[in-house]
Amino acid sequence: MPFEADLAHALDRTTDSLEPDLTALLSGAVERGRSRRRRRSAGILAGVGACAVIAAAGLVLPGTLAGTHSAGSDMESVALAMPRSAITDTQMIQALELTFPGGRFSQVTGQSNNPSDPSGGYVANSGLVLDDGHGAAYVGVSALRLKLPLRDGDGLSCDRTPARAAGDTCTLSELPSSAAIPGGALVMSEQSAAEHPVRADTAHRWTVTVTLKSTGAQLQLVEWNSTGGGSGADTPKPTRDAPPLSEQQVAAALTGAAWAPILGAVG
Repeated sequence: MPFEADLAHALDRTTDSLEPDLTALLSGAVERGRSRRRRRSAGILAGVGACAVIAAAGLVLPGTLAGTHSAGSDMESVALAMPRSAITDTQMIQALELTFPGGRFSQVTGQSNNPSDPSGGYVANSGLVLDDGHGAAYVGVSALRLKLPLRDGDGLSCDRTPARAAGDTCTLSELPSSAAIPGGALVMSEQSAAEHPVRADTAHRWTVTVTLKSTGAQLQLVEWNSTGGGSGADTPKPTRDAPPLSEQQVAAALTGAAWAPILGAVG
């Protein structure tokens, strides 16, 4: 099942650095997240409850809930803040479907957050297999809030040690302040191969992370050119050449009408 094959980044970002008073509450998520080390050094954005959608899509949730930093981790500490209000799995699924109008959807899953109970999760997410007439593609999205002020870390900086694998790319840009995104936003766009060296039948993943500078609200959308996440030989083979949406189209969608209620609830 692809959901369990690709837990690396997502769960490690949410559990790599827990506040002491949250450790007990989140121990279950920690245990699931530790099932595979976060493959940050390899440049693979891996990304059930909450774990299923995150793992299948390869979502890269922030690696910390503020506090201690786990031994051996090479990633920057990024502190999560409690969402301002609850987001349901239904809301996340509906917003994701609206991002791909006219598509047909299968394997639809979602996860709510629960601001009133930290054990219920800081992160809301959804995922599905999209058929837009150009080949099936797994897409997934996460919604959360980072503590302000923003610091370098996943979704905020392309710098990393060790360096990304050859051929993997990352660019960082900004969106200006507007009525839709007061204060502007940071946009990190990444492309990663599922295995290295890359072969003709290697699947790829495109990840766009949008973080509002004024509130810390963050949305991350991952697109595979295959039917699910994974790592190396475990990754389903490509079903198409390009992702359903370009990086620019994803950034526009995540700051558009479909996701405005989610961004408002998060931050």
